[in-house]
Amino acid sequence: MIDRTILDNLPSSPGVYIFRDGEGDPLYIGKAKALRNRVRSYFRAGAELGLRTRELVRRTEKVETIVVGSEAEALLLESNLIKEHRPRFNIRLRDDKSYPYIKVTTQEPFPRVFVTRRLRDDGARYFGPFTSVGPMRQALEVVKRLYTVRSCRYDLPDEAPPRPCLDYHIDRCKAPCVGLQSQEDYGEMIQEILRILAGDTRELKEEVRARMEAASEELRFEEAARHRDVLQGLESLERDQRVEKAGGGNQDVLGIARDGELGAAVLLRIRQGTLLGRESRRFDGLGDQSDEEILGSFAAQLYLAGGDEAIRELPSEILLPSEFGDRRVLAQALTEQADRKVHLKIPRRGEKRRLVELAAANARHLLEERVTALEATADRADAVLYELQDRLALKVVPRLMVCFDISHTQGTEVVASAVVFENGEKKRGLYRRMKIRGEWGNDDYRSMAEAVERYLRRRMDQDEPLPELIVVDGGRGQLSAVLPVLERLNAPEVAVAALAKREEEVFVPGRAEPVRLSRRDPALRLLQRIRNEAHRFAVEYSRKLRGRRIIRSALGDIPGIGPARQRALLTRFGSVKGVREADRDEITRVPGFSRVLAERVLSYLGGDQDAEPTAGNGADPDRLPDPS
Repeated sequence: MIDRTILDNLPSSPGVYIFRDGEGDPLYIGKAKALRNRVRSYFRAGAELGLRTRELVRRTEKVETIVVGSEAEALLLESNLIKEHRPRFNIRLRDDKSYPYIKVTTQEPFPRVFVTRRLRDDGARYFGPFTSVGPMRQALEVVKRLYTVRSCRYDLPDEAPPRPCLDYHIDRCKAPCVGLQSQEDYGEMIQEILRILAGDTRELKEEVRARMEAASEELRFEEAARHRDVLQGLESLERDQRVEKAGGGNQDVLGIARDGELGAAVLLRIRQGTLLGRESRRFDGLGDQSDEEILGSFAAQLYLAGGDEAIRELPSEILLPSEFGDRRVLAQALTEQADRKVHLKIPRRGEKRRLVELAAANARHLLEERVTALEATADRADAVLYELQDRLALKVVPRLMVCFDISHTQGTEVVASAVVFENGEKKRGLYRRMKIRGEWGNDDYRSMAEAVERYLRRRMDQDEPLPELIVVDGGRGQLSAVLPVLERLNAPEVAVAALAKREEEVFVPGRAEPVRLSRRDPALRLLQRIRNEAHRFAVEYSRKLRGRRIIRSALGDIPGIGPARQRALLTRFGSVKGVREADRDEITRVPGFSRVLAERVLSYLGGDQDAEPTAGNGADPDRLPDPS
């Protein structure tokens, strides 16, 4: 129990109070216009407190206060402290850190555009967060298909590969990494992308239309076609997300829903009449918190604890479903933070009220489903590739992947397979297989190095794009065998990883420990698919060579039976076993075989034209055991 003298000596200034338990851990963080009055109200004899609040008071061993200059400052500090400490008795917003953002690295000379779930104060522009990822994916789809944004992670221009990656060859990038696109031209493209993500498409459409017409008049038809595609993409993006105009169409609209201990809140971001996306939060452990307290907590944590990016993207008008105690203070704090007037309004009728009801309907739907289902996208392969790039910390998105596997039979018929995946899908026409030339026997490491070197040399000689990622079937040993090959060929832009079968661990250069991915991770499943395909292709080739050797040893030693007669026998009877079980007359009917040759074949194979066919011990020389 708190000492009464401590309560009596609390300051009367505005500020933040922190209730702590016996271990010093924060239990609850609140703000007050007058700290003494607010904190003492918890411990007043006979005070009517809810069950949750009574439990909070029972556990509190210490009260800490922080005095600030105004209620607005107290609200801002409270939001930041709640986000940092996440006290158990405060309203908890769930999954906040897991929501994706679109990040544009504007602090870089050649910015990138990608999805991230981590907010950092690094000078980049962030758009989001998004829980309904449909609008986010749609915006990204426009960006990726209409603009040649680089997807690599090179620190341009200081760090660059010696040659362009596959993105350049499939017209997804203009290769600024090797100087084929100027920084000025690239920067103009990024400015257009920023305007698209911010929802400003009207002026941009006019600019693109003017460029298209000018290019057409000057007979630059390819450039005009590109501008036409951009224009169509912008119109599609605007059409699919258009909502009714509401007083200028620049608002944030908040809605909440609640069911006992659980709750949900939704924010609709509307710019120039375009719905840019829906963001949401889930609450739990609400206890006896009122709907007004939930709304106030959501609004404060959404804007005040969201950092500079949340303030920069803030509209001048925020529409609310109802009143809450800190509305005036929050409006003052947002106005001071944004350095411009920010209004928090509660519309009673008309289109603005309809938007608030729409946000509330979204919140109810979210609460009923408990979690927002991710919308299907046509760009799933790209999503997996970006995820794989992130998991393995690759410089370049691995659009072109090649996996190598070695197969042999006790050190003989050593073969290698090279299986190609492009954009996450098989490219069977690019598969390659090779006999290992070196006399390595069952030394998989040296065989793997030979296979990788021969494959890459041929690609270089034919001036074909190199793979962004080489996957080798094996562990750290196979990885170590391949790395010197990349150095000899001067191919530092080619990444390499080894996938070990037993534990499905991924070994990458420069890491002492393997990368361990969840068995359900789509990135790991993609690696498993290409590894299994390479294994199948190698085994198939090894089996074919071994079958040829067995056939040669069984039929090729018979005098007078050359390759043509061997093929004729196998075509007629299907296998050496079939020939052995045939009688003399059946063999004689095969073109090119006389009665004497038929008897010679049966004599060498141990068959008897006058006896019943027998399979001996049942072993079939043509049936090959599985290779190791």
